[in-house]
Amino acid sequence: MLIFADIGFYIAAAFFEIFGCYAFWMAIKMGKGNLWIALGVVSLILFAWALAKIDVEFAGKAYAVYGGIYILSSVAWLWGVEKVVPTRWDLIGGFISVLGAAIIFFNSKGDV
Repeated sequence: MLIFADIGFYIAAAFFEIFGCYAFWMAIKMGKGNLWIALGVVSLILFAWALAKIDVEFAGKAYAVYGGIYILSSVAWLWGVEKVVPTRWDLIGGFISVLGAAIIFFNSKGDV
């Protein structure tokens, strides 16, 4: 069930990267203070750790797949955290990016 572990690491990476960047956004753009910067640093370290745990041969493959996951996760963050309803174009773009990521992901599992 290595595929499920990889998917879990991709989702964790997306959460930690988005939260980390959002923490900096809160500190810098919203004036929320240094605690947010510290949370951002820790979260971005966890992002890098989670992405490095992906079981693929090349880093570029992991990053390419992650790109699709990140886009869809960002749209979910927009909706769930920032309370902005995504447009149909946000959703269509997110799902297209995940389709591209899935093609790369399943190809990186052995079909060369």
